[in-house]
This record gives sequence, C-alpha cells and structure tokens, in this order.
Amino acid sequence: MTTSRRDFVQLSILAGGAAGLGLANPATAGTADVGTASKKLKILVLGGTGLIGPPMVSYAVARGHEVTLFNRGKTNTELFPDLEKLKGDRNDDITALEAQVAAGRRWDVVVDNTASIPRWVTESAGLLAKAADYYLYTSSISAYADSSTPNADETAPVGQISAEDEAKVLTTKDITGENYGPLKARCEEEARKAFTDQHTCVVRPGLIVGPGDYSDRFTYWPVRIDKGGEVMAPGNPTDPVQFVDARDLGEWYIRLVEAGTTGHFNGVGPRSPMSIAGMLYGIRATVDNDISFTWVDADFLEEHEVQPWRHMTVWVPPVGEYAGFSTSNIDRAVEAGLTFRPLADTAVATMEYWNSLDEERREKPKAGCPAELEEKVLKAWHSKNEE
Repeated sequence: MTTSRRDFVQLSILAGGAAGLGLANPATAGTADVGTASKKLKILVLGGTGLIGPPMVSYAVARGHEVTLFNRGKTNTELFPDLEKLKGDRNDDITALEAQVAAGRRWDVVVDNTASIPRWVTESAGLLAKAADYYLYTSSISAYADSSTPNADETAPVGQISAEDEAKVLTTKDITGENYGPLKARCEEEARKAFTDQHTCVVRPGLIVGPGDYSDRFTYWPVRIDKGGEVMAPGNPTDPVQFVDARDLGEWYIRLVEAGTTGHFNGVGPRSPMSIAGMLYGIRATVDNDISFTWVDADFLEEHEVQPWRHMTVWVPPVGEYAGFSTSNIDRAVEAGLTFRPLADTAVATMEYWNSLDEERREKPKAGCPAELEEKVLKAWHSKNEE
C-alpha cells in the first residue's frame, strides 16, 4: 500500500489537481482597489478559465491590462464576456493564433497555463516568439526528479524523459504519474528555447487550493471540519504541508509579468513552514462546532488502507523518497513578490465555493476519506490503544 512518487502524481492528475490540465474554476478573485499598473500591457493567456486563470485574468483586467484568451472554449465559457477570445486547441488546432501572427498581431506577454505536452510549447511558443516579448510558463513542482531532499530550491535536478517516450505522448490521456513531471520539465525547456532565458519565466506550483479547486484535495478538510465530531488526523502533527491559494498565485503572475521577472520559481506556500496540525487547527478556528482531532500514525493508516494524498489529503509522510515533500524552498518566490493570504481566508472561501456547487457534485467528492472508512479506522485505533 506504500504510495510511490509516481502514484502520488497520478492521483493528482486523476483528481484534476495538476496545474494546466483545464480545471474548472467559476470563482474569480476580489480585485477591488488593486491599483493601476504603471504600464498597460497586452497579455495573451493560453487558457485563462480554469484553476488559476480566473483570478489571474480578473487581476490583470483590474490593473488596466488588455487581455486576450486562447482556449478551447469549453471551460467556464460564461466568464469574461467582454474580453477577446480566440478559439483553438493546443493539441491539434492553433490556426487562430497562426492567423493573428500572420496578420502582424503582437502582445507584450504570453502566459501559458495549459501546456503539459512539450510539443504544445514547441509549436505555440515557437510561433509566438515572433509576436511577443516575454513568456511565463506554468510548470509544476513535480518537474523535479525527486522529493527526497528537504528545503530543495530551484537548482534541484528535474526529471528526464527519452525522446522515444516523449513521442508516445500524443494527448493528455497519455500522461501518467511517471511521465508527468519529466514532461513539464521538457515544456520548460521548449519555452526557454523559443524565448531564451532572458525573456522566460517558469513557475512551478505545488498543490493549488481555494475557491474553484476542482480536485477537492484541500477542500476535504474545511468540509470535514465543518461537519464536526471526531476527525481522523494523519501521521505526526509536525509533518509539513505546502499549498498555495489560486488567487495568490494568479495575482502574483501578473506582478511577475509587470516586472518582466525571469528565471525559475517554486510557486508554493505558505510563507512560514506549516505543519498538518497547524493547517487543521487553523481551519478549525473558522468554524463553531463540537469537534475533536484524533491523530493516527502513518503505519496504522497504511495498515488499514488509508492512503496519503488520496484519503488523508494534502498530507504525505515525510520519509524515504518523500523526505523533502512539502518543504520546497520559496525564498526566490517571496523575494519576487509572492504573497499569501491567511489560511482562514482560504478555508472560508473554499467552503463558500463548495456550498455553491450543486448537490450531485457535492455528493461525489474527488478526494478525501469516506465517512465509513474514517469511522472504521478510528474504531480500530481506539481498540488498539485500549489493549
């Protein structure tokens, strides 16, 4: 039952938690009083309607920038009715972009939120290098070769994939837990090749949470804590966790492009190290109910088929190949202007988003521990400790 790094990434992909895979996000960020940018930019967003897209685009518009969206027109189509929208598919139809470039169209900035296959970046960035000055690519913390080193920074080695194996990835259906990270690393390489290091910014987010998170990964905890009662908590209370609110990430993207920032950045948080206990008790502070936490150690959870990340979400035991998981160094990102709203803000907004979903959707969460499994394991844990 031990979860490998490959399995962990696959779980994220299946749950819809991987950045850039077209996740739904009807929520938009609050953008009141954000100020006007000193220079108005023409920004082309590849994607823009899923996960970090809505808060990012909302913030860009509020700052006075001119935004154009290029996507398939299938996700949250009601968003941004006043913006220019070019319809196409990174996998097999970028003719709308080609026509714009052929006509002499130019943008100051391209923000790529969708590419998970290197060929997409090769084609799109290669084309747009003639029509833009700067490229921000959304990669992933999974691009790193492993998660075994605590406090690893952006200089850590990334995963590798052979040209033969890369050629087998024709659509997102061919992406697996084993090849996802190396593919994102190759996408980074293609972005830099097209725009050069002097005009490319690469952000490697980890778990992206908050309103609009379609994976239900973080959402499980505010929802479960809101129900109250005895809550099964995983592992050692000091085990580290990392995540970033989609609104913080999206707004930071716009600050990066305004400054013309280049290089690689770990786009995770919070600012100060957080433990699983800190996260759970922080969420607990946003509700008023009868609740208690029972901490169950990792070995017992594994013995009873409770999986980290899938059932006990956000958390992975920091041992072995995961010894550095959720401890990525974020000094460079903070120095480049990444800020973090309070955990309480994220938790409350997440619950509001969850409660806005229809009942059928809420009855089928994509991640988290089923109530019957939690009850069964807690009963076994208490029996064990009473012996």
